[in-house]
Formats: sequence, structure tokens, C-alpha cells
Amino acid sequence: MFILTTISDLIQIAPQDFSKFSAVAIEDNINEKYANKVIQKIGLCISFYDLLESSDGLIGHGTGLVNVNVKFRMIVFRPFKGEIMLGKIASGTELGIKIGVEFFNDILIPPELLLPGAKFDYSDQVWTWDNDDGTTLYFDVGELVRFRIEAEEWHDQIPNGPDSDQTVTERKAPYSIIGSMQMGGLGPITWW
Repeated sequence: MFILTTISDLIQIAPQDFSKFSAVAIEDNINEKYANKVIQKIGLCISFYDLLESSDGLIGHGTGLVNVNVKFRMIVFRPFKGEIMLGKIASGTELGIKIGVEFFNDILIPPELLLPGAKFDYSDQVWTWDNDDGTTLYFDVGELVRFRIEAEEWHDQIPNGPDSDQTVTERKAPYSIIGSMQMGGLGPITWW
């Protein structure tokens, strides 16, 4: 679920951070730049892990910023295919069930990856499943579920152009996960 990724970058330290120790100022600026951001084909950056190397700082002309070349490791959220995870049901629509974990909400379980016989109840706006003994079980919002990672989707975030007409482009999440609940033991944990 979590991996360590090595990144090399140029970090700029502002004059107001000069009173901090160098390592602390570098860590604060790395976290400010990367934490809670998605890097394409790598994952969601969670936090700075450690500093591997750094250069001497060079003061930029006219700005007063100190430029430091650094190599560091970040803790990154990127579950692997086939991994079983726990999350809470955020919502249910005819497009599937949206799942959220504590810090990530772009997980979708499409209808074709639910248990066989699952159907959407339009009156209650909830997914249901009829098991073999005739009991109807519900995928209620807020319920803790177990699901399996099947695929990930990456969407490059291009900047919005100037508003020239009334067309609105749909913005997709930069990183989303497709999951499944087709095996026994998956789904709401209260069922099993």
C-alpha cells in the first residue's frame, strides 16, 4: 500500500526559514511542495521520509532564495494490483460504489466487479445483494468494507484555458483506483 520513492529536485528556501536548521528547512519545504500531491505513474505523496543528499545552497540573484539540489525519499500511497484493503462506503450510484480510506477517496467499485446478483435500489439509492439463502444484504453508506485492487487510472491534469465560451470540461481525479468485491470475504465486513 505504501512505497518509498526516491526523488531529486531543486528546493528553494525563503529568507524567513534561515533561522531553522538546514535539514529542518529543507524537510519543511519538501513537505510543502510534495505532501498530498499526486505524481503521475508514482502515486499520492504522503510525507517526507529521509534526506539522502543535498548540495551547498546558492543564493538566487534578486530573490534572496537559497537554491539547494536535494535527493530524498517520500512515502507514497500506491496499492498494488491484487491487494486487499479496508475502506468505508462513501456513496452508491448506478455507476458503482465509491469507497474512501482515511486520506484517499477516489476508489470505485463498478457494477460488473460487485458480487454476482448485486443490483442498485433506486428508491433507497443503495446497492443490494441477494445471497443464496434469499436474504437481501445492503451496501450501506459509511459501512466498513473489504475490497480488492484491480486497476489504477491516471489522468494528466492540464491547466484550464481562458473562459471563451460556455463549455465546461469535466476534470477527472489525477489518480483513481478501480476495485472489486467479487470474491467471498469481500464486501461489508459485518456480512462475514
